[in-house]
Amino acid sequence: MSVAREDVLDVLRQIKHPKEEKDIIRLDMVKDLTIEDGHVSFTVVVKDPDGPFANQVEEACRRLLHEEVSRELSVEVEVDSEMIPLGDDVMVGDQGGEKQQTSGEDGVQNTIAVASGKGGVGKSTVAVNLAMSLSEQGYEVALVDTDIYGPSIPKMMGMEGEKPRVNDERKMVPLEKHGVKTLSMGFMVDPDQAVVWRGPMVTKAVRQFLGDVDWGDIEYMILDLPPGTGDVQLTIVQTIPLTGAVIVSTPQDLALADARKGKAMFDNVNVPVVGMVENMAYFSPPDQPDRKYYLFGRAGAQELAQELDVPFLGEVPIQQEIRKSSDQGTPIVRSAPDSASTQAFAEIADQLTEQVALRNAEDDPTQKIEILYE
Repeated sequence: MSVAREDVLDVLRQIKHPKEEKDIIRLDMVKDLTIEDGHVSFTVVVKDPDGPFANQVEEACRRLLHEEVSRELSVEVEVDSEMIPLGDDVMVGDQGGEKQQTSGEDGVQNTIAVASGKGGVGKSTVAVNLAMSLSEQGYEVALVDTDIYGPSIPKMMGMEGEKPRVNDERKMVPLEKHGVKTLSMGFMVDPDQAVVWRGPMVTKAVRQFLGDVDWGDIEYMILDLPPGTGDVQLTIVQTIPLTGAVIVSTPQDLALADARKGKAMFDNVNVPVVGMVENMAYFSPPDQPDRKYYLFGRAGAQELAQELDVPFLGEVPIQQEIRKSSDQGTPIVRSAPDSASTQAFAEIADQLTEQVALRNAEDDPTQKIEILYE
């Protein structure tokens, strides 16, 4: 019997935690999912092993899978208690073998780095609108602008000149707009002054963004990385425990060559690339929306994703409204909800959450601890 992993996940999404009012896939409660020869096995990780939900979830999973997939399906469900939370001094290995400390991120479920091998491909535009699309779909979302040298998120979000406050616990409180909690170095420095920092200072700033901030409960934290694959990028991805990375490229050969380097960088630091996005994929005239002109080549990022065995999340067209909305501080997902670009970002967000759910369901939580303390 052949059973698709996506079908199993879709069934399990119907099971909601009564207190959280979210399904067990979205809450990242399903681990070690394996499917082979008509046999499905997985573990449901619960906070309260003696509570009513823990006592009922095993039977609920088995019943739904039998009803909606197949009566002949062999289902093995284990219910386990949640791991002891990691403390505020989790150790993460860096390139030199030393250990970097990052303060606790207990409320952040998934951390996604949006990266590009080179500048000028619309990475920040994708990061902002991806965050907006996830928020529109009901997720609790944070957006962190880690581009220390050229932060563009404040302008794109219409937050120039704003400053975060510090609460009674001496933690920064992120600014919030369009339903997304946001933090950027652009909030901290004079926009007319250049930031001239070496790697250690960048590392410290990024750590503060994550550890010394009262984020609350976040389901998806989107990190807008600086362009390129240099020391700053390596420092960031090796300092922050990442769920995965999204690589942005245009279809142009020069951009694709650098996107390939970006994939290699994440491979070198054992960060899974959960998808690739093709930006500026085509242009459709406003008076002829059915016509497509491929100005920078056609399907280049899609073909590269297939070659590198990376999920292709989708393509975003060139639209004047994207530029106008970014300049005016209202991302296109909010300013033009019916546009082709907004639809594209919504589909990319759907694909991203699907890929993250697949990877989270496969992860062994005990292995995560071993990696963090390696």
